[in-house]
Amino acid sequence: MGTHTALEVSTDERVTTVDITDRVASQLPTDATGTCTVFVEHTTAGISVNEAEPRLLDDIERVLEAIVPETGWDHDQLDGNADAHLRSMLLGRDVTVPVVDGTLALGTWQSVLLVECDGPRTRTVTVTCD
Repeated sequence: MGTHTALEVSTDERVTTVDITDRVASQLPTDATGTCTVFVEHTTAGISVNEAEPRLLDDIERVLEAIVPETGWDHDQLDGNADAHLRSMLLGRDVTVPVVDGTLALGTWQSVLLVECDGPRTRTVTVTCD
């Protein structure tokens, strides 16, 4: 039988990247072997697996801003955050990570990252282990 928990993750900038690996790992049953899906319940944030080196985190934010400019989108007439929706589409809402003996089976430099595209906000991230 799988487990399902929710985490609250607060961000402090409009575009920022938060390493949530330890928080996700803490939700795993100690005897779990299978997969863990990490899902963000929002349309203006994403989840990714990458290196959590501070300069790379800055680069992630910069590339999102370069690929999707902040202004000039039709949706901005509604609430001014079209760029955040478009950036999060590029990232995706979830990742699935193998779990072995209660541990995330990530590579040496891999971390689970929440990428905020419309902060500051408090985000709900679900962790489902099967």
